[in-house]
Amino acid sequence: MPEIGARVWVVPGGHIPFPSHGQEPDFTSFDQLCVLNATDTEAELSLDLYYEDCDPVGPYRITVGARRIRHVRVNDLIDPEAIQLDRPYGCLLHSTVPVVAQFLRQDTRLPGVVALTGTMAYPAPPHG
Repeated sequence: MPEIGARVWVVPGGHIPFPSHGQEPDFTSFDQLCVLNATDTEAELSLDLYYEDCDPVGPYRITVGARRIRHVRVNDLIDPEAIQLDRPYGCLLHSTVPVVAQFLRQDTRLPGVVALTGTMAYPAPPHG
């Protein structure tokens, strides 16, 4: 199979809604990265977060097995520091092999309402 995807992906519109309503963890608001690795090699991902008023934070390290998918709740990232809720951010995802990245958000701020949105991340063109 030919390689599909890109090695760098951009998500400019991150924002983990807070507070949440409903039982955890199913009804906790979250941002999520969904990554498909269709190659025969494990993908080593590096994620850097950018904020409006401070220096970038990262890298957060994530692996995705060869010919596998991985869904990572951004809320769960804690090393090098926990992600701040209810704060706008953007992120850059770098991978050692081409991957495909999608971005999801679940918003449960309103009691009894679950809003789910998804969009493809932006694949940055190769350098050079």
